[in-house]
Amino acid sequence: MEVRALRDARRIVVKVGTSVVTRPDGRLAVGRMGAVAEAVAALHQQGRQVLLVSSGAIGLGVEQLGFERRPRSLVDQQACAAAGQGTLVTTYDHLFSRLGLTLAQVLLTEDDFHRRARYISLGQTLERLLGLGAIPLINENDVVAAEHLSVFGDNDRLAALVSIHLACDALVLLSDVDSVRTAPPGDPASERIAVMTDDRKVSLGPASAGGTGGMQAKIRAARLAAREGVTTVVASGFLPDTLSRVMRDDDVGTRFPAASRRPSRQRWLALATVPEGTLHVNEGARRALVERRASLLQPGIIAVEGSFGPHAVVRIVHDDTEIARGQCTRNAATITAALGSTERDQVVVHRDALAILQEVP
Repeated sequence: MEVRALRDARRIVVKVGTSVVTRPDGRLAVGRMGAVAEAVAALHQQGRQVLLVSSGAIGLGVEQLGFERRPRSLVDQQACAAAGQGTLVTTYDHLFSRLGLTLAQVLLTEDDFHRRARYISLGQTLERLLGLGAIPLINENDVVAAEHLSVFGDNDRLAALVSIHLACDALVLLSDVDSVRTAPPGDPASERIAVMTDDRKVSLGPASAGGTGGMQAKIRAARLAAREGVTTVVASGFLPDTLSRVMRDDDVGTRFPAASRRPSRQRWLALATVPEGTLHVNEGARRALVERRASLLQPGIIAVEGSFGPHAVVRIVHDDTEIARGQCTRNAATITAALGSTERDQVVVHRDALAILQEVP
């Protein structure tokens, strides 16, 4: 893991949880939102670029539409998102405009990450907004989500994917807890973990009442971002000076140190795609891919699943474990017809279009 000073971070994603932006009665916690806006404005004045990912739309809609609690049905959650999103954005826009900053709402769907052309377009748009001095306010477009409202898993994962896509220096997850702890809050044995490593295991409590994530989701998102080169901190959003303290490198919250960052195309393949098929490979191919970072050749393939065309993204599996993901040079029918071939010049997935998911033991 790399040790990077957060005080030197130039591009930052700040994710604000539902419990931070809303009160127990479901209404907006304007004071906490204002503190976040002021902290973001202070970072902006320092010449840093900040992107904001905020939960809270569905929680607000629950109160506005008269539900007693967060509904379980997809259509009711979509209705709540539609009702709450306007209030959430309007409040943020008012707070930032008073600080002399322009807010730019960005609503995303899974296709914006899964489809390469839209993924590139999203990056270009966000880069342009940052270049123009705007503060992108990002959320999933829950109202038109075709599946359950966890296409990205939760907003913690969405924030991690955005930070990875834009090669950010830091990701800060602001929550209703002050850090990752060794035991759930309230447990007398609970202690703050200052630095979190991949092999560290903790006892976790349930998700917050108004949100979808919980500490497990934050840990998964933080580890994901850190493994792709983004220093990540989980900290309290209830204290007005938390964000500024994190970015000064104070000993606050829990830090997930950043590993080395892999190339952009490999990040997209590994994290933001939905595979269209699966290639099962033998042990020789596994060693060539994982240990030598070689291309996948036709002789290493023992079975094909799915019907896909050339340039499709596929899973590469050995002994029921996905070891890599890549873009094929051939379609499924051609690969299947050539099973058993010994011609070693037949490249099915070139190493430049390959993301390794399994590291060498």
